[in-house]
Amino acid sequence: MSERFDAVDVIVAKRDGHRLSDAQIDWVVDAYTRGVVADEQMSALAMAILLNGMTREEIARWTAAMIASGERLDFSRLGRPTADKHSTGGVGDKITLPLAPLVAVFGVAVPQLSGRGLGHTGGTLDKLESIPGWRAALTNDEMMAQLGGVGAVICAAGSGLAPADRKLYALRDVTGTVEAIPLIASSIMSKKIAEGTGALVLDVKVGTGAFMKDEGRARELAETMVALGTDAGVTTVALLTDMDTPLGLTAGNALEVRESVEVLAGGGPADVVELTVALAREMLAAAGVAGDPAAALADGRAMDAWRAMIRAQGGDPDAPLPVARHTQEVRAAATGVLAEVDAMAVGVAAWRLGAGRARKEDPVQAGAGVELFAKPGERVVAGQLLARLHTDTPDRFARATEALAGTFVVRDEAPAPRPLVLGRIA
Repeated sequence: MSERFDAVDVIVAKRDGHRLSDAQIDWVVDAYTRGVVADEQMSALAMAILLNGMTREEIARWTAAMIASGERLDFSRLGRPTADKHSTGGVGDKITLPLAPLVAVFGVAVPQLSGRGLGHTGGTLDKLESIPGWRAALTNDEMMAQLGGVGAVICAAGSGLAPADRKLYALRDVTGTVEAIPLIASSIMSKKIAEGTGALVLDVKVGTGAFMKDEGRARELAETMVALGTDAGVTTVALLTDMDTPLGLTAGNALEVRESVEVLAGGGPADVVELTVALAREMLAAAGVAGDPAAALADGRAMDAWRAMIRAQGGDPDAPLPVARHTQEVRAAATGVLAEVDAMAVGVAAWRLGAGRARKEDPVQAGAGVELFAKPGERVVAGQLLARLHTDTPDRFARATEALAGTFVVRDEAPAPRPLVLGRIA
């Protein structure tokens, strides 16, 4: 292919605040995927986009160019509606695990292409890999067969979906351009649109443990992604949800699977149940299907779908989950009301205990993580157990404990309750 543009001209145009033409965008994304545009040139362009932004039309074209770099899946032959959920990532965010089988109960196919954790946010695939025998890598044919039978699949995205994004994502991570809203939105939505789902519900986290700390920026990201999905013909809705406090009472891999199974058994922490049901309702509505997700959790139908989904991917839903070899306790220093449990600190502690990775190639410990025994608003007494740390490598306790310094804030009065769902964008 003859080169139609010069990379430097495209960089300079965005550096100087100009709008990139459709042809420039198509060319630069394709040329970068093919290796014609070098990493240092795309780094400069990513920084120019971070500093100067993009119009809605530019973001839509950039997303389309990323989709065009690879294959598109087609679920039309399933003969049933499809719906997917994407979370921007948080601490203790195990919602995909109970949510996918729950929505499948109502005849909606859920193709949940998920990722691995990096840093303080956990990865769905890492969590599920703590189940003996379960495998993340499926061929497209295996995925289609499972969606046609069980109705839900949680697996790794194939390398054919938006390969431009894989390359750009790795680059953003090391060039200080992760926060660029046009690049976040196009990264998430190129994969989701290429995946071919008919309906998409976005869970955009806000707070200390989230990627977006500021509600205004989270709303801007949500609005951008909803517009991209809608323009591409995907029914798209976003919920803004709180991530100042970890979701549920666990952060880690096997620990979060155990908690997810409790939710599927009709129990589990109230916040995990609330968000699972809220997102399930949105997914069913977006897919045009009626149903009561809360009832399906309570009567065991969602648990049946979970067990079938795990078995279909080689996992044993009855096998004992891995348990870390060493534990250490964190106790309350004072009596009063637990006012705050900082999500970021808990996420960092779980990561340092071995539940997460610093680099993509690092292994994770299945049993490592943080187990909480109190939530904000609850009364505690001095010496009461607040958290238990789990790891196979006890020399990690010191740095994990360091991360938790000042995390459990005890006051005389209860804090004003903060809603879990902060807003809805459609």
